[in-house]
Amino acid sequence: MAIQPKSNGLITENAQQYYQGSQGFRAAASGVNQKFVTDFNTELILGDWNPANPNYGLNNFKVYTSPSGISGSWSEWITSMSVGSDGRTINLDAAPSANAYVVVQLTILTGGKYGNTEAEKAYGETVEDNYGSYQYTKVNDVINNFLVAYVGQNKLIPNVNRTDVIFHAKRAMQEFSYDTLKSIKSAELTMPASLTLVLPQDFVNYVKMSYIDQLGVKHPIYPTDLSIRPQQTLIQDNDGIPVQDNQGTNTQGNPSKTNERWDNNQIKSREELYDYWVGLGYQNGDWPQGWGYPGQQYGLDTTLANINGYYMIDQAFGKISFSNDLTESLIVLEYISDGLAYEEDMKIPKMAEEAMYAHISHAIVASRIGQPEYIVQRLKRERSAKLRNAKLRLSNIKPIDIIQAFRGKSKWIKH
Repeated sequence: MAIQPKSNGLITENAQQYYQGSQGFRAAASGVNQKFVTDFNTELILGDWNPANPNYGLNNFKVYTSPSGISGSWSEWITSMSVGSDGRTINLDAAPSANAYVVVQLTILTGGKYGNTEAEKAYGETVEDNYGSYQYTKVNDVINNFLVAYVGQNKLIPNVNRTDVIFHAKRAMQEFSYDTLKSIKSAELTMPASLTLVLPQDFVNYVKMSYIDQLGVKHPIYPTDLSIRPQQTLIQDNDGIPVQDNQGTNTQGNPSKTNERWDNNQIKSREELYDYWVGLGYQNGDWPQGWGYPGQQYGLDTTLANINGYYMIDQAFGKISFSNDLTESLIVLEYISDGLAYEEDMKIPKMAEEAMYAHISHAIVASRIGQPEYIVQRLKRERSAKLRNAKLRLSNIKPIDIIQAFRGKSKWIKH
């Protein structure tokens, strides 16, 4: 098993570790409690070493041993072991065979090449999650770098609490995630009969909604204000006054009539349009493709010029409701989060790292009393300039893309 030598640069993993997610060792001639220190970019997670324990499914790696290192001779290590607090050191409590070959395999979609049975293979996505990670810097590293480079004697910030830096770094992550970083997420959802989908747990704002046709092509769906999702459905007496229960709280009716009418609405066959189309000689359902929509009678309303359906986002209840012509459709929701919801989100592109330092510097100095205003304004301008540079870098506009788009500049546009 060839081992590629490590680089002396910033990349700490060799090609075998990055692409295959495996690292090899040789056991000692004898002895228990042998330790093997890995240097993956990913920390090792050990729920339990015993496959019969439910926590075994939490493991993001497997250990294999072989007396010869030849393909087909590997077997999974299912004897007691532990992982050190550093997330990198594996301690085998029992002694492997003398001078045995030992391999640590991170979970991978293919299962790796060391397991002889399906149960022994290391199935998972730990390796794939690490692909492309070099383009990012972890927020914790940004915080440490800032404390080293920007804080200290004879520096602009002589002293600062680490907690203050952490707070401003997280705030920067949130602000950058909204309009600077490539933080757009997507979720594929199947439309249920209720025509309602729940917002993702880390949802902050939507970017785009589409349905996917049989060819895998996405078609945009647009929001609408044709209806509304009432937050309260109050029960009223004959005078229209809300009725209260024994605790003095307004009594809620269920379900909402507005919601019922919207859910049962067919945009293509609305009653106010039906008589008009019949008067023109068309019968129900036989008008041309795309006809029979609001705006046909008195002129096009561009907010309704859409054949793909409509949706409304109910922020109060955290749900999205759709028009019923999207029943059983495959929906893709593209949305943004704040970059702090999950640990794997807490990373920043290296192209925006300098903007992060500028943001933290300005935020710390501006929040202190007695700071010269010209210093605060200088840091503010520096932050704006570096943030603008980060946006330009991350926009990823290439000349070849612009050339391709401009090739249609002579095309006639018919109105």
